Amino acid sequence: MNRRESGFTLIELLIVIAIIGILAAIAIPNLLNAVQRGKQKRTMSDTRALATAVEAYAVDNNNYPAAACPASSFTLAPTQLSSTTNFNDDIYYSNGTFIQWPEGTQY
Repeated sequence: MNRRESGFTLIELLIVIAIIGILAAIAIPNLLNAVQRGKQKRTMSDTRALATAVEAYAVDNNNYPAAACPASSFTLAPTQLSSTTNFNDDIYYSNGTFIQWPEGTQY
């Protein structure tokens, strides 16, 4: 009796591995981008919460905490600030709104 062995050929295995590699090459950068966006959104949320807490303190105590308003703080003109596409850029929050933050497609 001729008995054929069951299993996959080398070509079939290589094709499956190539397909998995292509899918991984597409999915991994998108996943890393999503992780960075999540960190950005968390930072923006924490900044908003901190600003709200400082304002609540100021309302209750009629002055701002010394650490919230250091004498050596700097001021940037709004014309110098803009949206950016780099996650490594700073996020600026002033007067209840973000004036610079990463937005758009991040590379």
